[in-house]
Amino acid sequence: MAALSVSAQQTGMGAPITIGELLRKAADGVDRVDARWLLQNMLNVDAAFLIAHAELLLSVEQVAHFQRLLARRIAGEPVAYLTGKRGFYDLVFEVTPDVLIPRPETELLVEVALSKIPLGRRCNILDLGTGSGAIAVTIARHRPDACITAVDLSPLALAVARRNAEKYSVENVVFVEADWFTGFTDEKFDVIVANPPYIAEGDPHLEGDGLRFEPSIALVASNNGLNCIHTIIAQAPGYLKHSGWLIFEHGYDQADISRKLLDKAGFFHIFTRPDLSETDRVTGGQCELAPV
Repeated sequence: MAALSVSAQQTGMGAPITIGELLRKAADGVDRVDARWLLQNMLNVDAAFLIAHAELLLSVEQVAHFQRLLARRIAGEPVAYLTGKRGFYDLVFEVTPDVLIPRPETELLVEVALSKIPLGRRCNILDLGTGSGAIAVTIARHRPDACITAVDLSPLALAVARRNAEKYSVENVVFVEADWFTGFTDEKFDVIVANPPYIAEGDPHLEGDGLRFEPSIALVASNNGLNCIHTIIAQAPGYLKHSGWLIFEHGYDQADISRKLLDKAGFFHIFTRPDLSETDRVTGGQCELAPV
């Protein structure tokens, strides 16, 4: 990203500046969409307001605050962390540097999970590595009769997830601090969903824009990014009901090995679904079928 060319003198740090002029100058250093989103959130207005009030003068304090946000964005900090929120599926979630930022491709994981959870039926759902709680809370909102258990190893992440559940008055989610299945004994689930770490250690993408600000524990796994996927697939059969489903997100090149691991673990009806960019993104399978 190019260095921001908006200096204190240029932006009128000693005098007010209009919304339109500030956005034009900001576009020299950051993406126009990012600049607009940052300003919207700073002013607590929508996109239409910025367009309709392009000639509105901002105060020196507002300009200074906006420039601090721009400087952090130029340094690579994700917009979601700067605004403290991120849209996911049909909701908006609080995010902090303690949690992974929800991605559009993970919405596919929710869609597939919802297709396996009948409306109006009491089902037990397990969300492994819940992070911000985006997956668990979204499923809970769309399947109010389901009981969701959301697990994360990080107490800081769970604090964010709990706040997101409270924001939407979701009462059918229980949050548990645990390392994958640790702490569970006799519980059995109809559906297990997971968005585990799946980026290989040393992957150059980790130094790219944004990722280096996100918690590595939620991104990186050993064994070429497959360690957590291995663990979840190997242990999931012990926690699934007859005909229960395991569904998880994975890297762009991990679909084939994921299907092989599921097959080796005794799963049936194994499938992979591509995301909107036609990249294989979600794989799953059904546990042993219920006896006839």
